[in-house]
Amino acid sequence: MSLNDPLSNVLSHIQNSEQLGRKEVVTKNTSNVIKKVLEIMQDKGYIGSFEEIEDTKGNLLKINLLGRINKTGVIKPRFQIKKTEIEKFEKRYLPAKNFGIIILSTNKGIIIHNEAKEKGIGGKLLSFCY
Repeated sequence: MSLNDPLSNVLSHIQNSEQLGRKEVVTKNTSNVIKKVLEIMQDKGYIGSFEEIEDTKGNLLKINLLGRINKTGVIKPRFQIKKTEIEKFEKRYLPAKNFGIIILSTNKGIIIHNEAKEKGIGGKLLSFCY
């Protein structure tokens, strides 16, 4: 069976493991986008450290969980937004102002919505976490 959206699979695996109270997750998906999203989540304190484990069938990601994620997921369809529309999607996907992050893919790299507002750039929505 093929995976249609690897980022969605990793975030739902993290969400399910958080709800079960697990301390770590091992997943087979190891793309650069997934690693960058996990780095952002780690910088903001939602997950602990993560490491890539080399395997004969493909690499694995081992993610340490801190128990701080209430909800995480991808945003489908991946809306193309302007710098003026960030506030609208922040209200749609986050429960309160300045609570949680929305991760965007921009021409300056993968960043969170607050940085995009400061830099005055738009992009495509990838995921949210709070």
